[in-house]
Amino acid sequence: MTEKIHPTDLVGAYEIAERLGVAFPQMVHEWRRRHPGFPKPIVQLQMGMIWDWKDIEVWARRTKRLK
Repeated sequence: MTEKIHPTDLVGAYEIAERLGVAFPQMVHEWRRRHPGFPKPIVQLQMGMIWDWKDIEVWARRTKRLK
């Protein structure tokens, strides 16, 4: 059985940057490129990638980007 994701946990690069206090959403794509441990998006739509915030939060805490 798959775990349900709450709609507020669905985030794009803009929301990730905003929640982590980063000025530019492009930094999220830079992290993806530079850090092999960066979470994979749960889906890639034509409008962009969507992540589960819970996955991003774990990564951000582990890499000291979120306390």
